[in-house]
Amino acid sequence: MNDRERMTVEPGKRGGRPCVRGLRITVDDVLDQLSTGMSPEQIIEDFPELELEDIHACLGFAADRERPIAGLQA
Repeated sequence: MNDRERMTVEPGKRGGRPCVRGLRITVDDVLDQLSTGMSPEQIIEDFPELELEDIHACLGFAADRERPIAGLQA
C-alpha cells in the first residue's frame, strides 16, 4: 500500500476531511499530535489501529499539499 492509498476521503465521515485507511482518524489528528511533540510511537499507543507507515503517509500528504503547483509563483 502506498502513501496515497492510505488516505481516504468520505463525504459523511469526519466532515469529508482526509482520513487514514478509512478509519475515523484524520490526517489533521495525526499532525496535531506530532506538532505537540508526541513521537510516532506515542501516537500509536493512543491509536493502536495506526501503523508507523500511516504516520509517515500523513506527513507526506501534508508535504504534498504545501508544494507549489507547477507554473504558479508566490
